[in-house]
Amino acid sequence: MTDLLVRLYDLPVFEAEARVAAAGIVVRRAIAPEAHVVLAWIAEHFGPTWVSEATRGLALAPITVWIAVRDGKMLGFACHDTTAKGFFGPTGVDEAERGQGIGEALLIATLKGMREAGYGYAVIGDPGPVAFYQKRLDAMDIPKSKPGVYAGMLRG
Repeated sequence: MTDLLVRLYDLPVFEAEARVAAAGIVVRRAIAPEAHVVLAWIAEHFGPTWVSEATRGLALAPITVWIAVRDGKMLGFACHDTTAKGFFGPTGVDEAERGQGIGEALLIATLKGMREAGYGYAVIGDPGPVAFYQKRLDAMDIPKSKPGVYAGMLRG
């Protein structure tokens, strides 16, 4: 699938933010002293490639990794500026916790963080749920963007 482009200057309102907060889930920027916990969780649920990207986001200042937490337990994460500047992702939610709006809440928090950092647009590289991004964000295909920044990437 081609990469997608999202306008950050007119993001939609997501009901998921309030729904997630009402369920006691906090979506926030990760902090450096919890990096080992965040990376171990990502490794367990999503594997080494995403650990590599999140490691980059945790090394930036400000950190570009957002996490969803309930009662001290990590439920999901989202990043930006990890593979390339202006790129959203990766993002993932614990399989047992899906369907509660956590992914949407992480998405909007991260995109708002990108907007606050001065970006006018975000690229969603090699997107998974394309229909979701197109419907919820009015994301547009970027022609000729496959394989894009991932061309020639080593895979282990």
